[in-house]
Amino acid sequence: MSTPSSAARPLPKVAARRRGQPPGDAPRRRRIRPTTWAGLAFIAPMAIYFCVFYVYPLYENVSMSLHRFTRATFVTGAAPFVGTTIYTEVTNSPLFVPTVIQTAIFVIVSLVFQYTIGLGLAVFFRRHFPLSEVLRALFLVPWLLPIIVSATTWQWMMDAENGIINRFLGVFGMDPIWWLNNDHSLWAVVIANIWLGIPFNLVILYSGLQNISADLYEAAAIDGASAWRQFWSITFPLLKPVTAITLLLGFVYTLKVVDIIWIMSMGTGSSQTLATWAYAMAFGKGSSSVIRYSQAAVVGTVLLVVALIMGFVYLFVQRRQEER
Repeated sequence: MSTPSSAARPLPKVAARRRGQPPGDAPRRRRIRPTTWAGLAFIAPMAIYFCVFYVYPLYENVSMSLHRFTRATFVTGAAPFVGTTIYTEVTNSPLFVPTVIQTAIFVIVSLVFQYTIGLGLAVFFRRHFPLSEVLRALFLVPWLLPIIVSATTWQWMMDAENGIINRFLGVFGMDPIWWLNNDHSLWAVVIANIWLGIPFNLVILYSGLQNISADLYEAAAIDGASAWRQFWSITFPLLKPVTAITLLLGFVYTLKVVDIIWIMSMGTGSSQTLATWAYAMAFGKGSSSVIRYSQAAVVGTVLLVVALIMGFVYLFVQRRQEER
């Protein structure tokens, strides 16, 4: 039973809102917490950087591939819209199919040897021995040198007349090989690119090996498993996540390699890849004597699509492995 004092008490605000608000009394807006503003402030620099240096250039590249740009229209911006006409021109070019094949060879052969040699060295250096740290540091030299130094060194080594490689082959009575001519230049740049990519694979895979417990190897050795059996049953399966990200990053990097190819052979002949072809058309050099901005943008878009497909494949495989 309610007393007079309790009946005279005003209803709480929550109860009053439940009974209904008087007309014209709008609900108060929720205030943004200071922590939310702080989070947005931390994200803003990265978001601005991403939009300015990634989203906007990609948008302009796709837009350029849909308009016919010349030197004049590139300055004025009044390029006519042609849709997918330039895509048809590029794919119908006699250079398109050979360039795609050469790009596939360059990427696949480089990745296979970079990963295989890098994994072998990572397993080798996992066993600590005197001077192992010094040797491991020396294998990082190709990664630390400027690209122009590495490419120029390989260009000198593969010189047909004075190169050290041909001099070495001459000791065994072999004729000199014209490494950097149109027929052999692809394999010359592949060898140089493999040499450059081994340190990256070594560092990533060696870090992955450190996360594998030594107890697993000790238990396998007690069970009589050989070193080869331990590698295929323990090392390789447990390195799959690291292997996936290593191959993905290596694929994207190798797909867009221009510098070492251009320095060694200017991307002509069999060493022309999609990346060097786009560079040549954009600046009117190498295999392209005329500047073709829109055609270069088309090739750049193709490279972007291929890289995105590989990224989605990686995410799909990674999700399937997590579900298991």
